[in-house]
Amino acid sequence: MEFFKQTKTINFMGKSKIAIAVSIVLVLISWGILAAKGLNYGIDFAGGTIVQVKYEGAAPIDTVRDTLATNPLYEGAQITEFGSPEEIIIRLKTSSKDVQSDMGDVTREALKGTGSFEVRRVDIVGPKVGGELREKGVMAMLLAILGILIYVAVRFEWRFAVASIAALIHDVSIALGAISLFAIDVNLDVLAALLTLLGYSLNDTIIVFDRIREGVTASKSIELADVINESVTKTLSRTTLTSLTTFFVVLTLFMFGGEIIHAFAFTLLVGIIVGTYSSIFVASPILMWFGFNVGNYRTKLAEAARRRAEKEKMRAMYEQGTV
Repeated sequence: MEFFKQTKTINFMGKSKIAIAVSIVLVLISWGILAAKGLNYGIDFAGGTIVQVKYEGAAPIDTVRDTLATNPLYEGAQITEFGSPEEIIIRLKTSSKDVQSDMGDVTREALKGTGSFEVRRVDIVGPKVGGELREKGVMAMLLAILGILIYVAVRFEWRFAVASIAALIHDVSIALGAISLFAIDVNLDVLAALLTLLGYSLNDTIIVFDRIREGVTASKSIELADVINESVTKTLSRTTLTSLTTFFVVLTLFMFGGEIIHAFAFTLLVGIIVGTYSSIFVASPILMWFGFNVGNYRTKLAEAARRRAEKEKMRAMYEQGTV
């Protein structure tokens, strides 16, 4: 399906210096935010307790806060609305043995007199388990990036692999900066969104790189900038259609999916925007910076084609008896 037909080649690489400058500024700002504010780890990674309570009617959050403030067990607890005015979440940084035993009953006792309610969920994660999950999460991301690096290097060449990884680092850095800026809880959902972002961004970059590789052999120009402009212009309709449809689906989840999926949808929303941008304005210009030469690549492809033809000829000679 072609969303719109673009007949004139757009000079994307003519704007690459401005785009790269914008990207560098955004990445530096993101790293600055991460250094200043850090990440707000949820109980999945930091350990702690979450109690979800549903009231009949609007939850009296101020009354709940005043009531729990007098209980030492709930010292430092965060009480926030969860999805609807009737439900609240009580977040505790502790997961002691006393708390693990019957936190639901303890909370019912502590909230007596605040109205008619039911405890719908109690999640408890110990600090050690949270630390192990955090280490495994970081390891999963590093292994994913390493696998991507090897795959792209084998499928294309090392310059494409480096450009892909640079684009992925750009996307993840900005997404983490936004997560830190808006104090989104980093939990397993956010980790899943970041891994999804890696796949989405790489897929978009691979589509552009495939067109560039085709353009290297088919284009009349020997200038890499011209080849990239032609290739990106050809994929513009597909990129726009894919990005917009994905964006609106995730936006719907963000607006109407409820509190549980809020962090996941927020991370993906940021990722879709920066991932689409980076595949055009970050990954492609890096190929030029690393000195990718169209003439040398065509010679390399021609040599590979010649070797394949010789192998086919030799196979025909020995297997089919032809000369």
